[in-house]
Amino acid sequence: MGQVSATQSIEIAAAPDAVVAALADYSEVRPAILPEQYRDYQVISGGNGDGTLVHWILQATSKRQRDVKAAVSVAGSTVTETDENSSMVTKYTVAGSGSGSRVTTTTTWNGAGGIGGFFEKTFAPKGLNRIQAALLGNLKKRLES
Repeated sequence: MGQVSATQSIEIAAAPDAVVAALADYSEVRPAILPEQYRDYQVISGGNGDGTLVHWILQATSKRQRDVKAAVSVAGSTVTETDENSSMVTKYTVAGSGSGSRVTTTTTWNGAGGIGGFFEKTFAPKGLNRIQAALLGNLKKRLES
């Protein structure tokens, strides 16, 4: 069983504080920027920033889905979602870049062992990268319009 990781970055023409605030807004912004692979999204408690608890089903492929119950923490320029149902952790890190921001999202989890783990480590990050790119692209459109 090895750690599996997927990372994606984007440049956004918005101040880092505005980007962090948007990422930490699970009531208004987050549901508006989620790509189609997220379904049954709901805020369980909180809704903005540290201490928020959210739930969704991540439909990674037509046959593979993950039931996510994420506890949110915000520390400085990093928004972290820790899945209470698995080892999955997603971090959104925002850094100043020119006159805007660079947002990097990294998702890690403990993968399966054996041949299944080999395929998971080989193919899952590619699929998750596409999902992350869509979410970040939607965030960029929202903040730059």
